[in-house]
Amino acid sequence: MLFSILVSCSFVCFYFILLKIIYYRHSRTSWNKHLFELYRRKAGRSRTCENTARNEMCPWQSGHNNSLNEIRALLVTAHPDDECMFFAPTILRLLQLNASVNLLCLSSGNYYNQGVHRQRELRDSCAVLGIPASQVTIIDCKELPDDPKKEWNIHVISSLILKQVKASSINLVLTFDGRGVSGHANHIAIYRSLRYLASTGEIPDGCCVLSLQTVNVIRKYLSVLELPITWLCRSDVSFLIGSEEYKQAKRAMFCHRSQLLWFRHLYLLLSRYMFTNTFQVISQEEKDWKIY
Repeated sequence: MLFSILVSCSFVCFYFILLKIIYYRHSRTSWNKHLFELYRRKAGRSRTCENTARNEMCPWQSGHNNSLNEIRALLVTAHPDDECMFFAPTILRLLQLNASVNLLCLSSGNYYNQGVHRQRELRDSCAVLGIPASQVTIIDCKELPDDPKKEWNIHVISSLILKQVKASSINLVLTFDGRGVSGHANHIAIYRSLRYLASTGEIPDGCCVLSLQTVNVIRKYLSVLELPITWLCRSDVSFLIGSEEYKQAKRAMFCHRSQLLWFRHLYLLLSRYMFTNTFQVISQEEKDWKIY
């Protein structure tokens, strides 16, 4: 009995020491180097030429500045509150590194006829996270209703994203992956739209597209205890925040008062997406990917 207790205590101590080591290593990561390696690999295997990758995709590499102030990121979400529930670590880390972050939300969140109120909540949330109001775009159109039972039109989404990418000279797009983190059909439709744009070559040269990795439900609700698993699993780019940024992300979520049901409080406490985001590149190699 005593031996079992000692072994258990030793394992817990080891695990928390490992957490501290991994967090320290991640918090000291040079994020511009991380993204540079991503773009370098992308340039070597896709239609984007090396000159484009060097001169357009990695302009921050031209000097010794450790910021990412040449990154013009566009986060594409489906509903108000997606930005802080799923992407807060990404937003906060990019803004800390002086990147420009734009948000394109493709619905007003009008599922319960609260669209006007939820739009205000979204703008308040973005203000807490640090995204200027001028860089927040909310789409409210009948083709893209906030409804998991309604299939969003891929071509409508594609045209809206492409318009925003060109208008703001975006060179980094981030959104959900093919499982949509929560399995929401609207999230998945955005991924399918970006896959379509990438496969047809409509994404401008110099623009990289990343999808947020969905993890299984056990990993999803392990909070920071999941970090060693993230460290061992492959991803192209990852973002990790500390306790102060976590508090900021929570304040942003509290702006969405209409959504603060009891289980959302549990989500804020237990979800690994409140602490870390991992991304994969959406490849531009698949030319035969079609939408019917």
